Amino acid sequence: MNKLQRIFRHRWTDDRDLAHALDDAALARIQSRVSASEKRHSGEIRVCAEAGLPMSYLWRGASARERAVMMFGKLRVWDTEHNNGVLIYLLLAEHCIEIVADRGLNRHVSPSQWQEVMARMRAAFRKGEFEAGLNDAIDAVDGLLARHFPLAPGQANPNELPDAPHLR
Repeated sequence: MNKLQRIFRHRWTDDRDLAHALDDAALARIQSRVSASEKRHSGEIRVCAEAGLPMSYLWRGASARERAVMMFGKLRVWDTEHNNGVLIYLLLAEHCIEIVADRGLNRHVSPSQWQEVMARMRAAFRKGEFEAGLNDAIDAVDGLLARHFPLAPGQANPNELPDAPHLR
């Protein structure tokens, strides 16, 4: 896809498309799933969905990965006590997903494991099942965090980041 086609696609995809893909009820269910997950481990999960990239990213040909890494920092996912925050990022205009995990979790998870999680998300997104794809990713990240950062019996996970999906 050339630069002008990409710009057009991102400008054409807007907040209405994002609201259609993830309505208020879906967002509430995703938030509940994140909240429930964080009762099992000390990690933090953040979901971020954007209709399209900002024009500055499009003009310089930046990737969805670059934007996800920037949002990881902007949303302070890196700023958790155990360095085990995870950002699950959806770019609707390109049906692109990215997972950015902090160093505490990345120490335990191989790139191929992350690729498996993203492959399942891509399959759901190709079918237009955005909520299902995000739920599958939340469940997969939950499993990894519960394995590597479980809570001790009676221990609580202080909620360091908002559980609600961040939409842009």
